[in-house]
Amino acid sequence: MTASIYESFPDSSTAIVSEKNSEGKGEHLVDPQEGAAGQRRPVFLRRDHVGAFLSIVLSGQLVYAAFEALKGSLMLQISDVLGIGIDGFGAMMSVIGLAMYMYIPAGWINNRFTIRSILVTWCAWRLVTLLVLYLIPGLSFTTMLAIAFSWAVWDAIGWPAVVNGLTFISRDDRRRGRGMVMGFFEAIRRSVEFILAMIVVGCVWAFPQHWKVIIIGFAVGYSLLLVPLIACLLHFVPRNAIAHQDNTSANAAALLGLLKVMTRPRIWLAGLAAMCLYWAYVNLIYSSAPYLKLVYNVSDGVAGLFGAATTSLVGALICIPAGFVADYVFKSSAAMMTAALTVVGASAAAVYMLPSSKTMMWPAIILLIVMSAGVFMGKSVILAPIAELDLPEEINGSAMAVASFLAYASIIWGNSMTSGIVESHRHDAYAGYQIIFLITLAVALAGAACAFALTIVGRGRRHV
Repeated sequence: MTASIYESFPDSSTAIVSEKNSEGKGEHLVDPQEGAAGQRRPVFLRRDHVGAFLSIVLSGQLVYAAFEALKGSLMLQISDVLGIGIDGFGAMMSVIGLAMYMYIPAGWINNRFTIRSILVTWCAWRLVTLLVLYLIPGLSFTTMLAIAFSWAVWDAIGWPAVVNGLTFISRDDRRRGRGMVMGFFEAIRRSVEFILAMIVVGCVWAFPQHWKVIIIGFAVGYSLLLVPLIACLLHFVPRNAIAHQDNTSANAAALLGLLKVMTRPRIWLAGLAAMCLYWAYVNLIYSSAPYLKLVYNVSDGVAGLFGAATTSLVGALICIPAGFVADYVFKSSAAMMTAALTVVGASAAAVYMLPSSKTMMWPAIILLIVMSAGVFMGKSVILAPIAELDLPEEINGSAMAVASFLAYASIIWGNSMTSGIVESHRHDAYAGYQIIFLITLAVALAGAACAFALTIVGRGRRHV
């Protein structure tokens, strides 16, 4: 028997009723006090669901606000503050990337425990360890790596819970809002990332003699933002029921759900398309600020602003419209992924063909902005194709875990491969970036093929 998906939201006196759809399959939220217009809105945008939606979204960004989210603009400064150098920062990022290998077993946890309990514990652990990292002087690098490894473990558990939570909040019987919720999610994340980074960068530029104090102060401050976030998670996010079968223990049901997911080709197609998209995103990080600095020798300030724009601001501007396009134009997140990866591949090919002349800087800037737009078109719906598969509730957590494993696996090799190419071609940065753009082109084409195949399969199933 499947338990009711939704319970009453604790922040409202309005009962949220769980209803079956016309086919008797799915369940969605119905607020009897919402008018006709409210009922036409996607579930996550309705009055009593916005608090839960924003709490889940911010839990997927604020845990990263004091470390990973600042890599695009303040990587060198954070490395100096921690006394680890750029190589040490890269090593910590690689250890954090080990989360990818834990996503699949973490699927059992996501099937076994509630979304709210996972997110609260994840945020609490980040808060404690970030304060240890920035406030205890003289930490050994081994201790820092241990902290990074603990982040990897909890990221593997927490990130699928974020995505599963968004699916949970946005689910209704009309299949609307699933691409849109991911678009809003990514747009809010990028907006928060850009604003928080620009505040720190602005303060460092205004008071350069106090840059270390500023970095530490903001890192601690951003870490403490997790305190009110935990309170919001406890208040707004409902305790979802754990679905299980009759005469089957919860543990066995969770494991069975994971095994079921592993046998579904559509999940693997969606995951591989997402992996290619994220690999292109990793390459974009190294092809923005570092590219301008090393190839065209622009100032640190100009390079930093361009990096923040291509890795945060473009995402903030494009992700919500991309979500609408996915839902109402393409009517398929997989189709949106196909289009996005095609844009990425075309722009990477165009940058590759640019000559090494200094006069080509502005065409390169424009093409990289186009590449960034393509990347964030895809990232806005990166895991939405999983939500559109209409999987049974009892295996949805495992599906998100498997898809997350595939989607973000490129962090492991992408960062080390791309940074290695850049470092080994310091004497000729242009030649190194030619290799990077070729890799981006190949990855984008492979991802577009997977997304297109998923689109065709999905249309065939709907037709049947």
